[in-house]
Order: sequence, then C-alpha cells, then structure tokens
Amino acid sequence: MFWLLAVGFMAFCLSHSAPFPFLLEAFAPGHSLWHVQEEPGQPPTIYLTFDDGPNPTATPALLDVLGDADARATFFLIDAYVHEDTAPIIRRMFEEGHGVALHSDTRMLTFLTPEGLAAQVTRQADRIGQLTGRRPCPLFRPHAGWRGGPMYEGLISIDHRLVGWSWGLWDFNFYLPRDAEGLARRLARKASAGDIIVMHDGHHRNPEASRGYAVDATRLLAPALQARGFRLAPLCEPHAIQEPEGRQAAW
Repeated sequence: MFWLLAVGFMAFCLSHSAPFPFLLEAFAPGHSLWHVQEEPGQPPTIYLTFDDGPNPTATPALLDVLGDADARATFFLIDAYVHEDTAPIIRRMFEEGHGVALHSDTRMLTFLTPEGLAAQVTRQADRIGQLTGRRPCPLFRPHAGWRGGPMYEGLISIDHRLVGWSWGLWDFNFYLPRDAEGLARRLARKASAGDIIVMHDGHHRNPEASRGYAVDATRLLAPALQARGFRLAPLCEPHAIQEPEGRQAAW
C-alpha cells in the first residue's frame, strides 16, 4: 500500500511539474507545444527560447548575438519586467523578427481558476500591446513548467497554447555553475529538428540578473546549429503555433 501511494503521489506531482509531456497532456492533446512538427519542404528548424526577461543588460546583448548570427528566437517575458524602461527592448525584439510571448514568475498561477488565468494572460498581453504597438503571439510558458487542468482550460478559452521545451534541452545544470562552452556543446549535440531549447536571459526574482553565460552560450550555439543545417526560427511562425485540428480537451 505504501508503494502504491508513493507512486500515485509521484505521478500526481509529475503531471503538474514534469519537464516533458505527461498525464495532463494526455487530456489536452494538441493544446501544448513541446516539439514542433516540421513543415514538408522546409529546412529543418530548431527553436531557441529565452525566459524571464526582458533584462536591461543581458537581453540587448543577446539580441546583438542573434542579429550577428542571423538567427531568430522567442522571448517569454515576465509581466513585472514589462514597463516603459524596457519597452524599447521589446520593440526591438519585434522589429528584428523575434517572437514575443508570455511567461510567469510564480507557480501559483497553477491554482487560479480558468477565468482568472485567462484574465491575467489577456491583461498582460494588452500591456505589451499598449507599450509597444504589437501584441505577443498567443503562447504562454508557465513558471518551471507548473501547469494544471484549470490553466489549460483558461488558455484554451482565449486561444492560447501552453509551451514547454524538448527533453534535456534546457540550461539547468543541477545546481552547478552554468558553463557557456559546456552548455553550448551539450545543446548542439542533443538538438534535432523541431526541438525547443530553453535558456534564461533573466531571473524571476532579479530583473537585472547576470546572464552572461546565456549570451556567450548563444554566441557559440547558434553557429554550431546552423553548421549542422538547422534554421533558427521563432515559435510564433504560423505552422508552429497552430494547433492540430479536431483535438479537444477532455477535462
């Protein structure tokens, strides 16, 4: 009995926090994005994504690196860091062809009602639109991957899609210092067509966190992936963002 309870508890925890599709995704097929199906006839594509910005120091440096590499990425922004001072950085993201989407800085959104979650995401998207003249694409990445049925229901109600990342393609280093060269080498080796890579240009508790490792890793990673024949594109492209037809949530 103890082991049965332990396994059940672990399954419950993983369904909300697993860094890969798990039980919840079985009930909402097509409403989350962890890997992108390739478009026939198009070059193989990898999707670089960056969380917890905009960071007034790291994000502009990262945009410089991406520009030099002729690469496009998707930036998942924290609402508290979106204001008049950072609006020029966000406008630059749009102007240079990057995707802009929404992130969160707390796991507590998991416990909002569908209506509360939908209202909060809509309000945050409206603020970006008011500050920059451009609305983010309808993608939302929850903090640390924490998600639940009400979150999915709320996102579906406003035609948004939850975004995760591909297995092992993150910059978490098991609490060891993040090494740019090692990170770039690991990600370049593991990535394959349609994969979503996640790194951090900010921090959910520090709006000006040092993120030099992410800038340096991207400087090495982007050309390494391009040398393997991959295109680096934003998740906001229509074929990536579109949900498969005929799939409904079954809460």
